[in-house]
Amino acid sequence: FKHYSKFKPSTIRVDGAESYFVKTVIEDENIKPDMPYDQMLYNVVNTQMGMTMKRKIFQFSGEYFNNFIVTENTFINTGNIDVDPEIERTSGALEDVYFYYQYRMAPCRETRLLFGDPTAWGRNTLNDERGPYRNDSDNPEQLRYQYSWHGYFQDFSSWNNVGGPIWKPTGTVIDKADSVGRLASSQFPGILVLHADKSISDRTDDPMQPTTTGYIASDGELNYASNPFIATEMQKRYNMMSKGHAAKSHAEVITDGDFAGSTKNPAEGSANNAGYSFVNGFGPYQIPYGDSIKIILVEAAAGLSREEAIRVGKLYKDGAISATEKNEYVLQGKDSLHQTFKRVVDLYNNNWELPEAPMPPKNLEVFSRGGRIELFWDIYDAGIAPQGFELYRSTTDHVDGYADNQFYSKYELVTELGPEARSFVDTALVTNTAYYYYLQSVGDNVPANTSLNIPSYKLRSSRFYAQTYAPAYKRSKGASTITNKVRIVPNPYIISATGGLLFPGEENKISFVNISGECTIAIYSELGELIKTIVHDDGSGSHDWLLTTSSNQFVVSGIYIAVITDKNTGDREIAKFSIIR
Repeated sequence: FKHYSKFKPSTIRVDGAESYFVKTVIEDENIKPDMPYDQMLYNVVNTQMGMTMKRKIFQFSGEYFNNFIVTENTFINTGNIDVDPEIERTSGALEDVYFYYQYRMAPCRETRLLFGDPTAWGRNTLNDERGPYRNDSDNPEQLRYQYSWHGYFQDFSSWNNVGGPIWKPTGTVIDKADSVGRLASSQFPGILVLHADKSISDRTDDPMQPTTTGYIASDGELNYASNPFIATEMQKRYNMMSKGHAAKSHAEVITDGDFAGSTKNPAEGSANNAGYSFVNGFGPYQIPYGDSIKIILVEAAAGLSREEAIRVGKLYKDGAISATEKNEYVLQGKDSLHQTFKRVVDLYNNNWELPEAPMPPKNLEVFSRGGRIELFWDIYDAGIAPQGFELYRSTTDHVDGYADNQFYSKYELVTELGPEARSFVDTALVTNTAYYYYLQSVGDNVPANTSLNIPSYKLRSSRFYAQTYAPAYKRSKGASTITNKVRIVPNPYIISATGGLLFPGEENKISFVNISGECTIAIYSELGELIKTIVHDDGSGSHDWLLTTSSNQFVVSGIYIAVITDKNTGDREIAKFSIIR
C-alpha cells in the first residue's frame, strides 16, 4: 500500500513522551493537501487471469462523515499475471466476468470473552439486505446494501446477549466498573454499493448491480484454498458468484421475520455450525484487452450512541424492560446505518466535496507542572487557517451507569481561544488527578441539512488528531527540602475502598506529596527488601507510584517503608504505609 494524507500526522506528547505513536511514515511526496478526503491508501494487485486491480481506499474525518470507508476498485484487463511489470498475455478479451465479495462480520470483539469465542468469528451474526430487487418500506431511496448485527447466541444462556449487554466482569477484558449492562455490541456494520459500471461503453451506474446477493456458509467448501486448473471446482465457484438474489435474507430465513424476539440459532445449517457471511456478485462483464470496469463500495458502521447503549442496557439489566424491548432498541441501529449511507450517496453526488474544516493542530505538548498543567501547540502552514481553538478536558464527573470514570469519561469544554493562541495554562484542577485533553481547530458555521438529518454546526478538526492518551497532572510546588510534612495518599491503600478514597480512574495508585523537587524515593518491604527506587526530578511536590515493583509486578498486601532523600541537601524522611489488595 501507499499511504497518502492531506497533512503529516500531528505529534502529541505528554511530559516529553509520545502519547500516541503513529507507526505509519508518510513520505513528503505523499502529502496531498488538495485531496477531498483526509487519508487514502492505494495499491495495485495483478491476478492469475491477467486482471489488474487498482484500489483507492479513503476516509473523511469531518463531523457526520467519519464513520465510513470508501473503496474505489478499478479492474483492468492488462494481461499481467504476476508481480513484475512484464506483460505475459498481450491480447484477449475476458468474457462474462464476475467480481465477488464475501463479508464475514462479527460485531464485536469487546464482548468475545463474555459470550464465547464463536461470537468472534460470527457464528451468531445475522445478515440482512436492501436493494431495488426487494420491496422494503424503509428503503424508499432504493439504496443497495447489506448489513449485520450481533444476533442471539444459544451457547450463552445467562441472559439475552443481543446487543452485547455487559452484566459481569470478565477477566482482564471487562472490569466490574463496566458491568452495569452497557450494550457493547450494538453496532451495525454494512456495505453499500455506491457505483458499478454498466459496461465498458457505459460508465453510468447500473442500479441492477450487484446481480448476486445473499449469504453463504462462512466455512463452506468453496471458502478454502483452490486449484484454478480443476475445471469442476472453478465451475462451482462461478455458479456461486452468478447465482442471483436470494429469495430471503439470512436474517429473514433464521428468524421468520421476528428480528427482535427470535432465539433461533443464526448458524443453523451452516458448515461446522460456523455461521454465515453475506455476499455480493457483480457481472457478467465483457472486458476487452486494455479496458476496465469500476466498482465503488462503502463500508460503514453505525448504531446506538454510547449514552443510549448505557441507558438501554442498564434498563434491561435492572429488569425495567424485557429482552425483546431491549432488542427493539438495538435494531434502531439499522436506521442510523441507513442514514449514514444516505449521507455517503449525497457526498458522492457532490464529487466528494465537503465544507472544509481547518487543519488540526500540527502538534500538542502537555506538561504536568506545580499548580498547573501547561499546553502548547503549533499549526500547519497549508490548508484552511483556524478561526480559533476549542480545548476539552476529561472530567471526574459521574457517568450514569458507571461505578467510576475509568472506562468512559465525560469531556468538558475548558476554553475557547482565538486564532493566534498557541498555549494555555490550566489551573482549575484537582491536585494529582489524571487529566486528558483534546484540542480542535475551529472554522466556519455550516447550515443544517434536514434531508440528511444534520443540524447546523461549526466546522472542527477531528478530536482524534490532537488527543492525549497519557495522563497529565497538576502537581504541588516542590518543597525546598525533605521534612516531616511528607504524606502518602491514600494511607492505608485499600483496593476495595469506595466513596472517593482512591484516585478517579487510577485505582492502582498512591501519591507521595509534600516532597522536594528533586529527591529519591526508595520503597522497602517490612523485611527490608528493596521493592522499587523512584527518581523524582520534575521540580513538583508530588510523585505517583502505580504499586508495581522494579519488575513491573503489582505489590502484595503488607506494610511498606518509604525512604525519601533530598538530592541536594541529603535530608531524609522515613514514612510507613500499608497496602490491602
